[in-house]
Amino acid sequence: MSMLDLASRLSALPMGRGEAPWPGCEYVKGWGVFGLPLDSGHVLALRVFPENSFAPYRTLWHRDPQGRWSLYVDGPRLDTACPRYYGPACVRTAHARIELTWTGPASLRVVMDGADSPALDWTLTASVTPLLTLLNAAGAGMPAATWRSPFLLRLRERLAGALGLGRLQLSGVMPSGHTGTLMPQQMYFIDHARATLDGIDLGSPVRLRESPRIGDVTLPARGVLAIGQAAWEIRDRAAYERTRAETARGTGDDGPA
Repeated sequence: MSMLDLASRLSALPMGRGEAPWPGCEYVKGWGVFGLPLDSGHVLALRVFPENSFAPYRTLWHRDPQGRWSLYVDGPRLDTACPRYYGPACVRTAHARIELTWTGPASLRVVMDGADSPALDWTLTASVTPLLTLLNAAGAGMPAATWRSPFLLRLRERLAGALGLGRLQLSGVMPSGHTGTLMPQQMYFIDHARATLDGIDLGSPVRLRESPRIGDVTLPARGVLAIGQAAWEIRDRAAYERTRAETARGTGDDGPA
């Protein structure tokens, strides 16, 4: 294994609102745990998006063994975070406090609590292999336009399958109806993790035969931390501009871009 320092890279990313990689889209940019299946049947995921179309946020995703998803947002509004795209596939969306602490160069502790959320204590360590190092270097150098090519998207999906991530679908329709593209540009395996939810041990990382789904969107069949971005077509321009204006009051932005 190569030495890996994600803490230095990810702990102090700038916060702000920029431009989506393509016209007519809204976007997010940052990192997170793309998905982490556990041998108890639970699945966890984390999204940390300091830069996006509206306001910085963190979201903790949880799927129970019965397949029911919940999303918990540390951010100003639910409708400008992950529930905007995935909420219709969930049994619960709510606010929570989500604290992140890097305990080592590639080791992270995630603690969640709040009046409307369960208590979560989750530790994980990411790792990289020579093959991932090669693929990550290539991914970092490829322009965003390459994610609009159906051929290159399918190639990336096949590479993900070869890495044991299952049948990922990186472009399609979200549970909300937004059409979008997920762009994980660098990825790192998570083979070591522990988590307790309201004091219940959720077990150890596992590789599933089939990828977990939230709606029709697939997540990795093994634990992966990813750095990248995503973009979705704007469904209602007037509503988008109104939300941009409302959220600008808390970011120092001057209004719709």
